[in-house]
This record gives sequence, C-alpha cells and structure tokens, in this order.
Amino acid sequence: MQLPYIRQWRRVEGFGAPGAREVAPMATLAEELRRDVIMLAEHIGPRGVHSPKAYALAREFLVSCLQRAGHAVKQHEYDEGGVTCVNFEAVIEGDDPRALVVGAHYDSVENCPAANDNASGVAGILALARRLHGAKPKHTIRLVLFANEEPPFFNMNAMGSQIYARACRARGDELVGMICLETIGCFMSAKNSQNWPNGIAGLILPTTGDFIAFVGNTSSRGFIQRCAEIFGKRAEVPLLAGTVPTSLAPMVEWSDHRGFNEAGYEAFMVTDTAPLRYEHYHKPTDTHEKLDYVTMARVLIGVERVVREVAGMPTLTIS
Repeated sequence: MQLPYIRQWRRVEGFGAPGAREVAPMATLAEELRRDVIMLAEHIGPRGVHSPKAYALAREFLVSCLQRAGHAVKQHEYDEGGVTCVNFEAVIEGDDPRALVVGAHYDSVENCPAANDNASGVAGILALARRLHGAKPKHTIRLVLFANEEPPFFNMNAMGSQIYARACRARGDELVGMICLETIGCFMSAKNSQNWPNGIAGLILPTTGDFIAFVGNTSSRGFIQRCAEIFGKRAEVPLLAGTVPTSLAPMVEWSDHRGFNEAGYEAFMVTDTAPLRYEHYHKPTDTHEKLDYVTMARVLIGVERVVREVAGMPTLTIS
C-alpha cells in the first residue's frame, strides 16, 4: 500500500512576476482561455443531457476548436437517455505507444453556466491542443474531452471518463498516466480564503487560496510526485501536491481521474480545490467574470511543462 504524500512549493527559483519577455505571451494565452470560457459558459450555457441543444452546440464548438488547432478528432459516441453523448479525442502520436492522457469534462450541472466547473479545464485542454500541435513526443499524448462527469452520472459507472478508461483497459492500452484538469480558475490572496474538510488540515495546509493543487489517491503517488517535481522546478504559481486514501477524503476522487484509478491506471487532478475555495461551485453564479485568467495561463504553462517532460519532449520555453 502506498503511503500518503504531501509537498508544497511556495517560493522556488523562477517563481514570481514574469519577466518582460514573458508578459505578452502570457497575456495572449490568458485571453485565449477567457475567450473559450465565455463561449462555453455565456454563449452556450448549461450543457448536458438536461440541455441537449446546448450539449450539441458545445460538441460542435469543441470539434471546431480541435480541428482548427490542426488535430484530427476521434469521436466516441454513446447514448444516454436518448441523448447522444460523446468523448472527443485528439491524438499526438509518439514513437512509444505508451500514452499520456490529459483530459477534462465539458458538461455542467443543471442551471449552471459552469465557467469554473469545468469550462476552465476545457479551455486548458484546448490551449494545450493549440500549443502541442506539431509536437514530436516519445510517448503518445491523448487530449480528451469527456461527457457526463456531473450528477446524475458521477460515481454511477456512467461518466464519460469511466467509459473511456474501461475501454482503454479492455484493449490493453498502456498508459503513462492521466492528468485531469478540473476547476482551475479561482485564485484568492485573502487570508483564510482556503477551507479544508476538517480543522486539523488547516494546521498544516495553506489557508490562503492562491495555489494550484495536484491531488489524487495513494495508488497514484509515484505519478503525482513525478509531475509535481517537474511543475515545482519552475512553479508559475504556488503548488500543493498530495495523496490521500479515498477512505479518509472522498473528495480526492471527485473528477474524471476516478475512472482511470478504477481501471488500474495512475491518475490525478489539477484543481483550485473547487468548493473548498470557490463559493459559486455548482451555482448559477459560476460565471466567466469570476475567474482569474492570468493565473490560469500560468497554471497552463506549468502543466504544459509537465506534459512535455513526461511525454519525452524538449523543455518548454514560454512562447
């Protein structure tokens, strides 16, 4: 049995305000993220089997974005209550068939624009698709957008990511691991802006909500630790990385990495900790203007560094 793991990076070499060379590219990336979140959260709005027309619009938008980024898009369709549900996959082929999966869910809870949960993660996947087009990785990279993460499908063996992960296992796919982008847009500098499920955690964990977290259950400790060390070498934002037994903290499985763990793969989520920080979680007030797109861009730069190194590509320079 793997032991729990926790580590923080608050001030490391390279952390702080970007240099002049980095400001313009970071602003451009922030605007890309903002544009895609606005499209999903404001122009399309609540999307899922509860809103089939909006769900279909979201699918059209995502396919268009991936194709414009230069990718062929694989569509894995299945029916749920008479509504067509689709997982989308853009594959960047590598020399080694072992694949790194990076994904996010694009559905929302009913009556929620879902800017942070999870248009923010989807915008991150679209940004990676643009930035990684033409890359030559050692390990194949799969960028996947999942249907049906939210209730009533969550933890019912009906999430799009669970269906995808089970198909991977049935085919005998070898995965390096899976990285899930889940609510990555809320960052707060006020003291006591970060909550934890119990008071004891607050004695050892940060109480200011200015960090991004890499979290999962203890079965994925090795993969989480590896990815966190890469991110932490030049942290664009403070990072908290940790593993917790699911029996002690069920929240560590509250996203699409869950199905991959169930299928025997190492996986974790990149998150701002969602309801532990963001008061608009699963509410009609989860709207696009609440998010911090500059910090989101800095998170994405760090995640891209992780993806490149894990997939065996050259070190990233900001561009």
